[in-house]
Amino acid sequence: MMKKKHLAILLSQLAPNPKPKLRWEGYNIDAESAAEIVYAAFLHGDVKGKRVIDLGCGSGILGIAASLLGASQVLGIDIDESAIKTVVFNAEKVGVNIDLIVGDIGCIVGSFDTTLMNPPFGTRRRGVDIKFLKKALQISNVVYSLHKQSDSVRLFLKDKIPRIGGRIDWLKGMRLTIGRTYHFHKKKRYPVAVDLYRIIRSGTS
Repeated sequence: MMKKKHLAILLSQLAPNPKPKLRWEGYNIDAESAAEIVYAAFLHGDVKGKRVIDLGCGSGILGIAASLLGASQVLGIDIDESAIKTVVFNAEKVGVNIDLIVGDIGCIVGSFDTTLMNPPFGTRRRGVDIKFLKKALQISNVVYSLHKQSDSVRLFLKDKIPRIGGRIDWLKGMRLTIGRTYHFHKKKRYPVAVDLYRIIRSGTS
């Protein structure tokens, strides 16, 4: 079994999306955080041998991590074509196969075991985070999703998730490291407090 530390080392070799789009709230996840997210899913039996989808996959770091940990199939989708090109490069670099789609998540149909995602927080497009959660719960049994850490967001999601067909199993506070991405970023790195949610589709044991 690959250790989390080894997974993080492999993920640190991946290229970030070179042209993330602010209108889509595109940010790159650091390798240590990605390893922590996907390893948590792995330890819960939600990765190895499972069909996994990464909604809004960005550079593909979550999907690639799932593939490295033994997912039977990984599908990544992103509306940003430059992001998908980065996934192709990264998957080839570490020798994994990932199916990819350029498009809006609304085009996804079918059934998956697990969704991994770092959705837009909805700071620029109100409600887009819920759009991602709704789609994830439509197509998969278990969802691992990152959201801004605050009391108001926690209360909102605690109320909203059961209304869209899910149940919060647990949440875990994390701290992402975001690199300088947009023109208004002055520092090389920014710590961002987030919560990782494990959400189970209603009616799933």
